Amino acid sequence: MRSKNKRRPTSIRSRPSQKHVETAEAGSDQAEKRVASESPVSIVGIGASAGGLEAFQEFLGALPDDTGMAFVLVQHLAPKHESMLSELLSKTTRMPVIEVREGLEVKPNHVYVIPPNADMSVLNGVLHLTPLSPDRARRMPIDMFFRSLAEDQQGRAIGVILSGTASDGTLGLQSIKALGGVTFAQDEESAKYSAMPRNAIAAGIIDFVLPPDEIARELKHIAKHVRVFAADEQGGAAEPGPSAEALKRILAILRNVTRVDFSYYKPGTIKRRIDRRMFLKKIESLEEYVRALRKDPEEVEALFNDVLINVTGFFRDPDSFEELKHQIFPLLLNDKAPNAPIRIWVPGCSTGEEAYSLAIVLLEYLGERASEFQIQIFATDVSEGIIQKARSGLYPESIAMDITSERLRRFFQKVDSSYQITKGIRDMCVFAKQDIAKDPPFSKVDMISCRNVMIYMGQLLQKRILPLFHYALNPSGILFLGSSETVGGFSDLFVAIDKKHKIYSKRQVDIAMAFDFVPQMASESQHRVRNAPASPRLDLQRTADQILLNRYAPASVMVNENLEIVQFIGQTGRFLDPTPGDASLNLLKMVKSGLQLELRLGFQKVKRSGTVRKEGLLIEHDSGFHNVNFEIIPVKHTAGKERFYLVIFEDAPRTYNFLQETGKQKPAKKGAKTKMTGTELEAARLKEELDATRDYLQSIIEEQRTTNEELRSANEEIQSSNEELQSINEELETAKEELQSTNEELMTVNEELQNRNDELSQLNNDLNNLLGSVNIPIIMLGNDLRIRRFTPMAEKVINLIPTDIGRPITDIKPNLKITDLRQSIARVIETLEIYEHDVEDNNGRCYSMRIRPYRTLENKIDGVVIVFLDMDSRLLHAKQA
Repeated sequence: MRSKNKRRPTSIRSRPSQKHVETAEAGSDQAEKRVASESPVSIVGIGASAGGLEAFQEFLGALPDDTGMAFVLVQHLAPKHESMLSELLSKTTRMPVIEVREGLEVKPNHVYVIPPNADMSVLNGVLHLTPLSPDRARRMPIDMFFRSLAEDQQGRAIGVILSGTASDGTLGLQSIKALGGVTFAQDEESAKYSAMPRNAIAAGIIDFVLPPDEIARELKHIAKHVRVFAADEQGGAAEPGPSAEALKRILAILRNVTRVDFSYYKPGTIKRRIDRRMFLKKIESLEEYVRALRKDPEEVEALFNDVLINVTGFFRDPDSFEELKHQIFPLLLNDKAPNAPIRIWVPGCSTGEEAYSLAIVLLEYLGERASEFQIQIFATDVSEGIIQKARSGLYPESIAMDITSERLRRFFQKVDSSYQITKGIRDMCVFAKQDIAKDPPFSKVDMISCRNVMIYMGQLLQKRILPLFHYALNPSGILFLGSSETVGGFSDLFVAIDKKHKIYSKRQVDIAMAFDFVPQMASESQHRVRNAPASPRLDLQRTADQILLNRYAPASVMVNENLEIVQFIGQTGRFLDPTPGDASLNLLKMVKSGLQLELRLGFQKVKRSGTVRKEGLLIEHDSGFHNVNFEIIPVKHTAGKERFYLVIFEDAPRTYNFLQETGKQKPAKKGAKTKMTGTELEAARLKEELDATRDYLQSIIEEQRTTNEELRSANEEIQSSNEELQSINEELETAKEELQSTNEELMTVNEELQNRNDELSQLNNDLNNLLGSVNIPIIMLGNDLRIRRFTPMAEKVINLIPTDIGRPITDIKPNLKITDLRQSIARVIETLEIYEHDVEDNNGRCYSMRIRPYRTLENKIDGVVIVFLDMDSRLLHAKQA
């Protein structure tokens, strides 16, 4: 929020002469382990660059000494020069001013100053130092500290940007505001250099825009109400919290103005954001805030932006993007035909970093094949302002912290003090306003990246959105979620490909899902999916096939990789017997007891060796025992990557006789019936189960033995690879040192060459001026008789033009009568003697032609110099004298 009462900075108040300059000692181990019950110090991070010292002195001059806060100044400093900041600032305040050392515990009513040649962060209220990055483009000390401050302080974090150039601090302030903290920027009128505050203000993340002295006064007010910012850590909203009825009124105002319904978002998040806005507006009563919302549309927009929580960045969780690049994209595009479109949907795209990151990683994977595909990335969000920022593709310089120099060079271009995504990447991404809670989705997309969006939604909204994503995806499409998100109870719609990086693939389901969307008049995302009645025209062939399949096909079931039945075929009642309790479609829980062990063993074998068949199994049915066979056939779904298995059950052709099998009963005479007692039948069944168990245990032992051997082999390979990597690392370190040394040498050579170029340029200027001022025809030739230089007088006498430089002199038809010029020049080069001869021009004017050898500094002959002296002019001057 921009303050309406801007004042020019006042003069710094005078302070007593007492100085408080302290030298920080390293913090003890107890500083790292502060007791949770202690009241934590609220830390104010202040970033500044050029002109920051003057602004910070004005800030300290207007700041009370007993706010209970700690102030940490992160100033851009020359890494090789000793800093005098602490000494200079101590003259402005009574608070102790300390230059930070490693492990220093933050205390209230203290001022801390970053030392030169170091980056700084805070963890558990303790300041830590790390060496400054050698890459100047990646030196963003303010962003680095602000990000750590946001993580450590959460809602208590306060960030201030003062005078400075470039854009360091913008991304850090974005993190502070996203976690509920407060952000300040110095106004451009009082800032000596306004680039840093201006970039932060343009990003839309600043709560107060004030001169330094007014920032100090606002912090004095905040210091009395720090409890509001501790709400996130306390697990609830600060008092006074909005009542249910008042919350409904506020959400109704937001819905009417912004057309976005937050009713199904998590109420805790909404309440904390309302409390934050009430505090910043200095409103004590909830009813008063409701009245303020009704009167002030800008406050409604500010609350709307606060609730949206636009936390994003390029390549968040870099390992996840590497997994996409090396594992998921090859899987996704394996069956893609050339010129086929690659469609990706990014709902909740915020300012576009996520969509652009996906485009960059996809292009890196495709390489030279990128031109073979039509890449379409649809990025949507509920805020039109955010969409406009994403569409422009402009980001502060500090994104260099998160992006490699190679990607910056290839996919970004420098625009003033910002980086802009190249036009080719921007053309791939289509940004549009969309509310996934009510608007129709995009359809037939290959991938959906919805990261850290659902964590702010309630259960009801999540249950609506995940089936929506399932509908929007192509068969075998990919769902990419945030690190804190899962598909929850929708494992029947999505199968996990990579649980660590939250990457899922679409499962095939046979039941159509119904959605009801609010009709709109734009975009390809308009769809109505309903259970439509079947076409009245019957497919007779399909109907006949179905009748024959039901009557004559063997009893079968189709199961997935988890052995869940997805389809019944034929009459399976003789072989399946659901167990009492919770309903389950797991085959091993539904099949009759005589088949369980053999089926389990069969599925173990089918994954290794393909189709498995087992015959002569005994099961109980209709108060009797029957022999059955089964066969397991692996099936690969044509539309996806998930495997299925077809289990076929058959009645065995003969009746099992345990006594005959064991030789205790002679074969019955022809026509005689064989009967088995109940004990014999039970013994036969137990024998079958025992044999099956023995085979199953044996297979487990073999698998374990094989696995152990594979692990042992893998361990040896890893050890070998580790040794190779160590060797490569040593070689790289050596190469790095050599490159640094070579770079220094090249810099020296470059300086020498630059000096030499300056000298040559000066000599060339001198020579041109000399030749231009000499009123004598002179020509310089090389050994090949090609013209190198000539004076302006030579143009008239010899009949030359500027473009004749480089042409042989013998190709020129001079205005002079010269015979045997080639032989004369060759004689001079050979004998090194000066040749002189009188010649006439076409007008009868007499010249003395002198040919001299052209000598280099190394005393080598590299051509000749021909001079023509006007003899008539000499005679005329002699007579006049």
